[in-house]
Amino acid sequence: MFRLEIRYLSFFFGLISILSFFNIIYSYYFNLYLNLETYYISLGLSITLSILFYKLKISKKKLSIFDKILTVFFGYILLPLVLSIPFYFSIYNLSFIDSFFESISGFTSTGFTVFENLRNIDQSLILWRSSTQWIGGLYFLFSIIFLIDIYDESFKKSLTHYISFNSSEIFKQATKIFLLYSLITLVIFIILNIFSIRAFDSLNLAFSLISSGGFLPENDLSFIIRDNTQIIIISLLMLTSFFSIFFSYNLFFIKDRNLNFFYEDLHLFVYLIIVITIFFLFFSSSNDFSNNLLSISSSISNIGFSLEKGQQNLSFIFLILVVIGGSFFSTSSGLRFIKLYSLFKYSINQILSFSRPKNIYMNKLIFTKINFDFEEINKYFLTILIFIISLIILSSILSLSGMDFENSFKLSILTLMNTVNSSIYGSEDIDFKIMNIFIKYCLSFFMIIGRIELLTILLIIKKFLVKN
Repeated sequence: MFRLEIRYLSFFFGLISILSFFNIIYSYYFNLYLNLETYYISLGLSITLSILFYKLKISKKKLSIFDKILTVFFGYILLPLVLSIPFYFSIYNLSFIDSFFESISGFTSTGFTVFENLRNIDQSLILWRSSTQWIGGLYFLFSIIFLIDIYDESFKKSLTHYISFNSSEIFKQATKIFLLYSLITLVIFIILNIFSIRAFDSLNLAFSLISSGGFLPENDLSFIIRDNTQIIIISLLMLTSFFSIFFSYNLFFIKDRNLNFFYEDLHLFVYLIIVITIFFLFFSSSNDFSNNLLSISSSISNIGFSLEKGQQNLSFIFLILVVIGGSFFSTSSGLRFIKLYSLFKYSINQILSFSRPKNIYMNKLIFTKINFDFEEINKYFLTILIFIISLIILSSILSLSGMDFENSFKLSILTLMNTVNSSIYGSEDIDFKIMNIFIKYCLSFFMIIGRIELLTILLIIKKFLVKN
C-alpha cells in the first residue's frame, strides 16, 4: 500500500493561493480585467486543496523512500494541473493539453511555450507564467531535502553537520531554503531595476533567473536588454541558479568554515573560469564576448536565454554545458559537474592502477578531504545510463512523429535538462503549438523525469520489477 505525504503538498497549494491573490491585486491595480476571474478560480481551488491536504489524517508510520518519491512525482502532476487553470480559462482559447503543457513547462523550469506572440498576451497572465517557474524552483529544492536519503553522504555533509535528517532538521533546512530563495529573488529584482530594466520585466526575469526557468516576458531577450552592461549583469545573475543556494549563506553565516560546505561550489567556480577562458581565447573573434558570456551562463545554469542567431556553430558545445549542469543544491538541472568529475577521476585512477599497480591512487576531490567510494560511483554511472536511455527513447518518439533527427536529438537533451529551446542551440524554430497531443504528453512526462533525480527512476523500476 502506497502512502503519500500530502501535507508536504499542502504548503505549495498555499503558495499558489498567495500568488493567485497577488495576481488579483495586480490586475485590479493596473485595470487588467480580461483574465481576472481565472485567478479567483485558482485562488479558491488552491486554498481548498491546501486546507484539505493539511487536515486529512495521515499515518504516523515512517514513510519509505519509495513513498516519498511517489509524493514528489504526484506533486509534479497535481500542482501544474492547478497552475494550468488561468491558462485554460483565459480568453486565449487554449486547449487542456496546451494549458497543462504551458504550466508543467513553467513548473519544471523548462520554458517551452505554446504562445506565439507574447505581446498579445495580458500582462497578468505573463506574470502568472513566471510565477509557475518560481514555485517550481522552490518545489525542486524542497524535494531535494525531502528525498535526501537517496543521495550520497558527501552531499548531505555539504548541507548540514547532521547526516541523519529528522523532521526538525528537515523543517530547519526547508525554512532556510524558503528564506534564501525569496531573498535572492528580491535582490535580483532590485539589481535589474538599478540597471534600467523596467520593473515588470525585472520581476519576471527575477522569477526566471532564480528558478533557472526559460519563460520571458517578451518575445525575445533583445527587447529587454540593449547594452553590454545589462548583458553582463544578467549573465552574472544567472549564476545564482548555477551555484548552490546555500553558498552565500555558508559564506557569511557559518562560523566553522569547513570546506565540506564549499567544496562543490569551489569546483564549479574553477570549472566556470576554465570555460570562460576557453571561450575568450578561441571563440571571441567571431562573436562579441559579452554575448558569449551570456550564452555560457545561460547554458551552465540550464536557463537557455540567448540574444542572437550567430552562435549556432557553437550549439554542440553549449549543449554539452547544458548536460553538465550546475550545483546539486541549485535550481539548475543537468547531470551535475561534481558527479561527472568524480566519475572521470575514478575511471582514470582505475586505469592507472592496472598500468602502475605499485602506486596508490586516492579517489579524493580537490579542495576537500572527502573520498568517494565505489557505491557512489555506481550511482553516478547509473544516473548517466538512465539519462542515455531516456534520451534514446524520447529522440526515437520525436523522430517517429516526423521531426528530423537533429532537432529530435537537441529537443530531447533540452527536455531532459529542463532548458528552453533557443537560437544558441539552433532550435528556436520548433513550434510546440502545432505538435500533436501525444508528443505534448511525452514531452511533459520527460520534463518531469528530467526534474526529479534520475536515480529515483531506477528505484521506481526496482520497486515494481525486483521482488524482495
